[in-house]
Amino acid sequence: KPGEQKHPKEPSSLQCMHLAVVACGDRLEETLIMLKSAVLFSNRRLCFHIFAEDSLKPEFEKKLKEWPSSYTKKFESNIYPITFSVGNAQEWKKLFKPCAAQRLFLPVILKDVDSLLYVDTDVLFLRPIDDIWHLLREFNSSQLAAMAPEHEMPKIGWYSRFARHPYYGTAGVNSGVMLMNLTRIRSARFKNSLIPGGLTWEEMLYPLYQKYKNYITWGDQDLLNIIFYFNPECLYVFPCQWNYRPDHCMYGSNCRGAEEEGVSILHGNRGVYHDDKQPTFRALYEVIRDFPFEDNLFQSLYYPLQSKFLDTVHTLCGRIPQVFLKQIEKTMKKVYENRVIVYLGANHRY
Repeated sequence: KPGEQKHPKEPSSLQCMHLAVVACGDRLEETLIMLKSAVLFSNRRLCFHIFAEDSLKPEFEKKLKEWPSSYTKKFESNIYPITFSVGNAQEWKKLFKPCAAQRLFLPVILKDVDSLLYVDTDVLFLRPIDDIWHLLREFNSSQLAAMAPEHEMPKIGWYSRFARHPYYGTAGVNSGVMLMNLTRIRSARFKNSLIPGGLTWEEMLYPLYQKYKNYITWGDQDLLNIIFYFNPECLYVFPCQWNYRPDHCMYGSNCRGAEEEGVSILHGNRGVYHDDKQPTFRALYEVIRDFPFEDNLFQSLYYPLQSKFLDTVHTLCGRIPQVFLKQIEKTMKKVYENRVIVYLGANHRY
């Protein structure tokens, strides 16, 4: 209408929840199962940023196209080569696992992305990404990234017992699930042990690596711990149910948040999806992997999971199946209600 004020359209980068992953070597299947878990439960549109070796690119494109259109319309995907903007690429590649250091360069490479959730390939979402995305709103003015603690109990934590370099807090943080405000990271100056005046993120990475490379065990995660040791005010720490690992149950249950709310994001590190050490983790991975997209979530996902869990009750993690099932059950009920009840409501006026 004449004189009516038009609201500018939200830029597409804000309409999306951005999810980044780095996949090299034999991580194709694991990455696809992680992306599948993201698409199954999330509400808002997703933008995938997949950093992969050249040989994996055609495979990713092919497999993602095979998903049914009811799901492919929920996301867009971009596949990037592995690149390191500063320092020696071969050195970065050798850090911990091939390509893992790529995540350190996301603020530099994805210049047009405001905020991002980075996850390792061995992560599974048991509730909508929307829920962890909302934590960005809880950042105070100095916080620019969020991670979960590496351990809940310093006396059995890795960093508190073995680290030969500075680390965040009393037990360090785990970088397998990392929420980032990239705009803030790009504009911040970070305190460090090198230059008193502070350095930008990109300026800091290589000198910091050079200084500590003989003392770090877990590669890029150690570098992030060093960065946030010097800049603790920049980090928002979210609770363990957002990055739930075998360590949280294999020594007895030590993640209270998961006991109360259920696991929100499962992180099957130590290769537990592919061996017999933690059958509870493996059961979740296999059920999501084998779930036919268009099937009923309860019939083809939840019930098989319950029956697989019965075989794991002899293990420490298997003793607490409700921790693994609580959030996924809640999520599936919501998905079911959205699909069925909303549909019925639209067709039946009571």
